Amino acid sequence: MRRPRLPARLPVDPYVLALLATVGLAALLPARGAAATLAEGASTAAVALLFFLYGARLSTREALDGLRHWRLHTTVLACTFLLFPALGLAVRALFPALLTQPLSNGLLFLCLVPSTIQSSIAFTSIARGNVPAAICAGSFSSLAGLVLTPLLAGALLGGDTGGFSPDSLLKIVVQLLLPFLLGQALRRWVGGFLIRHKKVLGRVDRGSILLVVYAAFSAGMADGVWRQVSLPRLGALIAVEAVLLAVMLLVTWYGAARLGFGRADRIAIQFAGSKKSLAAGLPMASVLFGAQASLAVLPLMLFHQMQLMVCAVLARRRARDPRDPSGTELPGARVAEVSPRFQHPAAQAGNVRR
Repeated sequence: MRRPRLPARLPVDPYVLALLATVGLAALLPARGAAATLAEGASTAAVALLFFLYGARLSTREALDGLRHWRLHTTVLACTFLLFPALGLAVRALFPALLTQPLSNGLLFLCLVPSTIQSSIAFTSIARGNVPAAICAGSFSSLAGLVLTPLLAGALLGGDTGGFSPDSLLKIVVQLLLPFLLGQALRRWVGGFLIRHKKVLGRVDRGSILLVVYAAFSAGMADGVWRQVSLPRLGALIAVEAVLLAVMLLVTWYGAARLGFGRADRIAIQFAGSKKSLAAGLPMASVLFGAQASLAVLPLMLFHQMQLMVCAVLARRRARDPRDPSGTELPGARVAEVSPRFQHPAAQAGNVRR
């Protein structure tokens, strides 16, 4: 079998650089007055568009086909929405003075965000794991996150997200749930268009998220949020996130082995269960945190780049050992022979941006 060509250097995601440039633009030229109102309205529309596209892209048939591997998907969901939040709460309880309140809230929100789809698939493919399982696990996590992330944020962060007032509930339904359901309902008619223009729509996705970031950090500049972030606090945040990622990578790998999963499934569980979605988290934060979203998304932005760099190294290491100890080729190794209906574009293109 031909070995996959792997990048020689760690991936510094160009999209992360674009996000940082957008933060810099908001710091230098924040939207004020009428421009701020316009940016907020455009950000609201962008969030609705993003979740419409998510709904239109999610294959219901693919999700139903993956239900037969329910133990794997349940394991990933438990890692994403139970273990991650528990670790986030533990950090808040054990080290209350380590981070400022806004950064601590952002770290906990990071732990509540659903898993990625594209990068989990891409790394699972490189590592010769169970690609169909990674596709379904990421899709289920994103779908569950529409409901679980706002509920968990309201329960664990309380008033820091504005609480669950009728207005906040209406925002969640109008900006997140309804566009997603509309996308699912229209998928039969718009799915072909999305496939033919996936590159253009990918730019729309990323451009919409940049708009959301600009609006959030512009509002943050008006509130003087950057005075709350010092270099020592930023260093502490990065250190905590490094430990958090290391713990999740170890737990998903060795925990999956204790649960009796084969190596190909363990790879899918590790890459889907240890990641957090920047694409889903940023729009959700703008809805849940409002003007306080700028610092709330900073931990997620840092974690996103960290997980890409670490998982790129880990995927290359997994790819060097495509056989189990008995010498039998692993069931997920022949990723090129996966059924076409499971061939997600990101698994073929190696898109790891989300």
